Amino acid sequence: MNRLGFIFSSLLFILAAASSMLFVVDQRQFGVVYALGQIKDVITEPGLNFKLPPPFQNVSYIDKRLLTLESTDNEPMLTAEKQRVVIDWYVRWRISEPTEYIRNVGTNEAAGSSQLNRVVRNAFQEEINKRTVKELLSVKREALMDDVKREVLLQVRGAKPWGVDVIDVRITRVDYVDAITESVYRRMEAERKRVANELRSTGAAEGEKIRADADRQREVTVANAYRDAQKIKGEGDAEASRLYAESFGRDAQFAQFYRSLDAYKSSFNSKTDVMVLDPSSSEFFKVLRGGGPTTAAPVKK
Repeated sequence: MNRLGFIFSSLLFILAAASSMLFVVDQRQFGVVYALGQIKDVITEPGLNFKLPPPFQNVSYIDKRLLTLESTDNEPMLTAEKQRVVIDWYVRWRISEPTEYIRNVGTNEAAGSSQLNRVVRNAFQEEINKRTVKELLSVKREALMDDVKREVLLQVRGAKPWGVDVIDVRITRVDYVDAITESVYRRMEAERKRVANELRSTGAAEGEKIRADADRQREVTVANAYRDAQKIKGEGDAEASRLYAESFGRDAQFAQFYRSLDAYKSSFNSKTDVMVLDPSSSEFFKVLRGGGPTTAAPVKK
């Protein structure tokens, strides 16, 4: 029984020792082997590797992929004409020499990002001081990014190389500081309002002109229509008078009788009309009393 326990314990010890001596390096990482705090070896190829158990040797990993560093602060920078602008940028970089990186920068990617952020910002400040806002927004923007990349590479490849490669430097946004942006927006708003008011005034003037022209045409049309109506009415009245005269001229008694009927019709047009007359002596009711002619006299031709 004791023999089996000893064998089992020995196997566990051997497995624990083997697990502490073997390590796997992923294809996305560098494996750095330390011996008593000093870099012993750097594993660049993926696979299973061997080392001494702790505390004699330890292993750490550093990312070998392409990394992205983005700007995090909004501190304004001064242009050549002393305008305060805020820029957003990003940098694509990778660790190429793990040994130099660990000795001169740090043991993880965060250390490199922190120092690279400072170097890139200083390079942008130096280059933006040489350019105007118009140049930052024009085709010279590419030249600015190339100059910043060149300055950053000079820094990271200096007397103490960082062991990193800077692949690309890009500007994503250039804008004025909030105070200037607000002022620009207010000026733009005032200009748009001025243009809108000018357009409204022009439209109102054109509207008044169109309405005045329409009113003039309406007055001319109504006047012409009234003139034509009066002309037609006059011609009709003249024709009616001619016909009346011709008809009445043929029989004077009938004409008198017809006019008396028209007088009666006009006098008794309303039920509320009241006339105080003596029917026996008044000439007005002569026709009603039967005093008028009953037959028409022949008309001589």
